[in-house]
Amino acid sequence: MGGISITQLLIIAAIIILLFGTKKLSSLGADLGASIKGFKKAMDEENDKATSADESSKLPPSLSEHHLNDLPDETYKKDK
Repeated sequence: MGGISITQLLIIAAIIILLFGTKKLSSLGADLGASIKGFKKAMDEENDKATSADESSKLPPSLSEHHLNDLPDETYKKDK
């Protein structure tokens, strides 16, 4: 009673195609796909940053980048 049958979906699809045209619908689909791809890429990059931050916090102080700030200025300048 409250569901939409397959014939009703086909009629709705035909009306949408008549209103917008296939060219506009295909470009809309391509734009939507590119947006989703960009969103997933950004999410993966953010997860990679979080993972690398977690891994760097597990390093011993001798391997940490921030450990160089603890050295006296003279020692650090000699190494450069």
